[in-house]
Amino acid sequence: MAAWGERLAGVRGVLLDISGVLYDGGEDGGTPIPGSVEAVARLKRSQLKVRFCTNDSQKSRRELVGLLQRQGFDISEGEVTSPAPATSLILKERGLRPHLLIHDGVRSEFDQIDTSNPNCVVIADAGEGFSYQNMNKAFRVLMDLEKPVLISLGKGRYYKETSGLMLDVGAYMKALEYACGIEAEVVGKPSPEYFQSALKEMGVEAHEAIMIGDDIVGDVGGAQRCGMRALQVRTGKFRPSDEQHPEVKADGYVDNLAEAVDLLLQHAIK
Repeated sequence: MAAWGERLAGVRGVLLDISGVLYDGGEDGGTPIPGSVEAVARLKRSQLKVRFCTNDSQKSRRELVGLLQRQGFDISEGEVTSPAPATSLILKERGLRPHLLIHDGVRSEFDQIDTSNPNCVVIADAGEGFSYQNMNKAFRVLMDLEKPVLISLGKGRYYKETSGLMLDVGAYMKALEYACGIEAEVVGKPSPEYFQSALKEMGVEAHEAIMIGDDIVGDVGGAQRCGMRALQVRTGKFRPSDEQHPEVKADGYVDNLAEAVDLLLQHAIK
């Protein structure tokens, strides 16, 4: 690999994943990853622009930001790109009335959406809500539509909480795709439109931005396909095999967010 100075040259903006990079979630609210609170504070004090880009679909943006603030993070709602508000906007723009297979924690993001006589299905990380009955109901709604529309808030395979690895929405999305013979529309990483909306909010071009995440496919691969650089942290869902992934190679691997920020402050800012 090229030297860090060469790999990080010209970076003006940093996109940060949240789960697995800032903190590991859990039933008790989770715990910050060591060094991450101060790492975010150091980034905020620098000349670099910072935005948070998450696929979390179990909490509203307000609830997620409140949780992180209580853990000591310098973060506000306006700095977070998350899939539920983006999906709500898409539904309004296209006149879609969703059948919602989502977690109760994110339901408030869809309060202003008409859900009568559904003409699409929206699926998110419903957690315990992914029962056979609920999956079958979503399947039936889709099969009854002449042109079925399935919208998925992200398509992650799994994520990490303090209790261990947790199955994510992607597995259930794939089940509905297979059963119905359709392809879901993904709102969230690794969707190019999702990254581009975050870049637009941050006010930097793709070649001037770097993504820091724990997901080799969703974070690293998705960002690189948009023309960004990407670092993978060895926290959260990271697996040692990620460094030998057959299709995606990060621009660098770091032990944690603190190390990534050390390198950025040393090499990106001249």
